[in-house]
Amino acid sequence: MAKKEYDDIPGTFVFDADRSREGYHLNMFCSTLRLAKNREAMQADPEGYLAGFPMSDAQAEAVRARDWNGMLALGGNIYYTSKLAAFDKINFQDLAAMMTGVSRDEYRDMMLSGGRSIEGNRYTSEWEKK
Repeated sequence: MAKKEYDDIPGTFVFDADRSREGYHLNMFCSTLRLAKNREAMQADPEGYLAGFPMSDAQAEAVRARDWNGMLALGGNIYYTSKLAAFDKINFQDLAAMMTGVSRDEYRDMMLSGGRSIEGNRYTSEWEKK
């Protein structure tokens, strides 16, 4: 995937057309979990169910490891990957906390106080030593 200007936003994977193409099979896998029959099939045979989707090895491994940020980096869309989290009985607030590396309470408090400060978080290039 070609480097884009917005790739310099820290902690963010912009879901653009390239990511959409890259993550198509991963997202389709996750979206199937909205149906009870598919959740039952996934519960009964996770590897067999996962094998039914031609995603990359890295994507399949991210699913197995429940590497939520890794799935986004590999083209996953949070709307779809949250279906996998729901399958695991993880609510969205807990998922967001895990993805940001803080506890549920810390995440809730951060959001209630307006989110993370923009200072020092606009671009990863701000983190480079000058």
